[in-house]
Amino acid sequence: VHVVESGGGLVQPGGSLRLSCTVSGFTVSAYIMSWYRQAPGKERELVATISATGGITDYADSVKGRFTISRDNAKNTMYLQMNSLKPEDTAVYYCSVVRFAVRRWGQGTQVTVSS
Repeated sequence: VHVVESGGGLVQPGGSLRLSCTVSGFTVSAYIMSWYRQAPGKERELVATISATGGITDYADSVKGRFTISRDNAKNTMYLQMNSLKPEDTAVYYCSVVRFAVRRWGQGTQVTVSS
């Protein structure tokens, strides 16, 4: 099983990025998926969650109205569209999926918001 995030980078405040998370080794269509992030010196926090079919989403208050989580089960991929980025969004972003009571993590992708 492999979980791979991509799409991070350096962006100016107010800019946008789109993160992707591709899973191999099993079909994700039956599982809830989530994005987490961890800033330097802070604990990992939940950013957004999406149901197996994509019909239900939930967001941390800090990103509501700016971030959009989505998924394409045919591609075994989840996305995080991040708009109006702020310096406090700087963190390593991780994809996560729980299967058979085991939480799988990717290696993370760095997002840096700075002028």
